[in-house]
Amino acid sequence: MKISVCIPMYNESKIIADTARTLHSYMTDEFGEDFELVFSDDGSSDGSAEIVRALGLPCVRVVGYEKNRGKGCAVRTAFLESHGDIAMFTDADLAYGTHVIGRIAHEFEAHPDADLVLGSRNISSDGYEGYTLLRRIASKTYIKVLCFVGGFKLSDSQCGCKAFRRDAISKIFPRCEVDGFAFDFEAILWANKQNLKIVEMPVKVINHRESKVSLFKDSIKMLCDLRKMKKRIKKADF
Repeated sequence: MKISVCIPMYNESKIIADTARTLHSYMTDEFGEDFELVFSDDGSSDGSAEIVRALGLPCVRVVGYEKNRGKGCAVRTAFLESHGDIAMFTDADLAYGTHVIGRIAHEFEAHPDADLVLGSRNISSDGYEGYTLLRRIASKTYIKVLCFVGGFKLSDSQCGCKAFRRDAISKIFPRCEVDGFAFDFEAILWANKQNLKIVEMPVKVINHRESKVSLFKDSIKMLCDLRKMKKRIKKADF
């Protein structure tokens, strides 16, 4: 089973070399050569893509485009250009660490009927460990509002750690259009529309840094995207 780990990046020059080396070392130890790391450059202006390429690491490549479009576009681009039997995305700061990758692979082995494995901070008592009280409240409230509006039944739509089997990728991502932070929701709505099997896995953030999400601005944008995508997906025929 080949696994593709996709890392969306936008102006991550300060950390991206360490991220690439850390991931490559872990993946080589865990999977031998049966993996690929796909760094998806979301129009960075700080040379992030060149930094990764210059490392010359085996099984590592860079995809992307010139103009910044958003995390959703970066993840979608990486998934559609990936080759693994399973593809997952995680953040450039490795917020959930590296061992989460092996755990996701084991979840797919334990659930051979699963099409998606989604990380969740809400099904483990330590999922929000290390968050400030204000950020924990804001994150949980944010997710509850989105779930209410979107009719989402799972526990954590916005966790930055999600994995898909190849067949699920081909069914979901060519249909996706959202470039911003609501892309997770869109992918899950398409999965539900097609009755794909979803498994949740407890995760926690172990590497904390300031969020790039603007709580007010991005929340409004996500709610607008959510309203549009619901209508579009509801009308879709198969």
